[in-house]
Amino acid sequence: MNRYLPVAQQHFLSVLASTSVVVKSICATVLLLYLISWLVDTHVALGVTPGYLFPPNFWIWTLVTHPVVEQHVWGVVVNVATVIVAGRLLEPLWGALELLIFFAVVNVSAGLLSGLSYVLTYAATFDLNYLFAVHVFGAPAFLGGVLVALKQTSGDTTVLRVPQIRLKAAPALALLVLAILRLAGLLDSSAPLAGCGYGALAGWVYLRFYQRHSRGRGDMSDHFAFASFFPEALQPAVGFVAGLVHAALVKMKVCRKMVKRYDVGAPSSITISLPGTDPQDAERRRQLALKALNERLKRVEDQSAWPSMEDEENDDDDEVRTDAPLLPTRDPSPPAPSSTQNTTGQESSIISFEDAPAHS
Repeated sequence: MNRYLPVAQQHFLSVLASTSVVVKSICATVLLLYLISWLVDTHVALGVTPGYLFPPNFWIWTLVTHPVVEQHVWGVVVNVATVIVAGRLLEPLWGALELLIFFAVVNVSAGLLSGLSYVLTYAATFDLNYLFAVHVFGAPAFLGGVLVALKQTSGDTTVLRVPQIRLKAAPALALLVLAILRLAGLLDSSAPLAGCGYGALAGWVYLRFYQRHSRGRGDMSDHFAFASFFPEALQPAVGFVAGLVHAALVKMKVCRKMVKRYDVGAPSSITISLPGTDPQDAERRRQLALKALNERLKRVEDQSAWPSMEDEENDDDDEVRTDAPLLPTRDPSPPAPSSTQNTTGQESSIISFEDAPAHS
């Protein structure tokens, strides 16, 4: 085990060195605050506490600091790994600034919604533990947002082959695992589950309606609909309810109705606006097809790089057969046949094909 630690450390440092300043800064902040947590309870001062978030205390800074606070070493590992995965898979597509915006939107929204949920729970139960004993902090919120983003960009990627699990099921599986850990008593509170759930929701809302890109804003493709996060048996009902909620939000002008744009590709550069399939679906399928084609070409090149001995023997046999003459050589000036020989040859050929005379 010890001999693999230097290799793992070297690989981790090389991966971290290839990331941007944003990823390095977040990882360094997580490690620094973890060291400080040995001396001070950073999860109380920098984590979201529902009783302190809203007036009269109004600890608004905790909405910004709670994602980089960790108490345990496994939390640090999950937090740093989540940020590095986002830097390796999402940052090349979005850029460092967009990744930082996504990090801020997801964590601030998850912290605010989690605190509001616990305040409403206190209003229903009058249990002060929901106000002051619950602390929302750490990686779960951003983990939920990153899994939603990976579902959007690489949803068809296979994570496990037996049983077959695709990346598009990762958000639901993460929530399921956290719920099982909470029911088993391995989590101190439901704060990680709430943070992950609200982080996934905030990430989906941002990517679905508000993220700016070269084709406009948002992603209204069918594979990224809200119902796609649920099992297929529940998708029709969830889609119907989600459609009603979206229509109500559009009427209240909270969300705007999205219009898809299609580039026909004609010389006149015509653009048609229709409420149909988003062009990101076509782009996503094109990227998957290119990836599959590159993998096949690589396998073909690997197979053709080392010819077998049988192929070489077959090539030698072909060369020998090519050197051998196809037909026997003849005398270039054969003697001219006489007319007598031609007549005899014609008669013999006629006789050989006639029927024999019948005996009386």
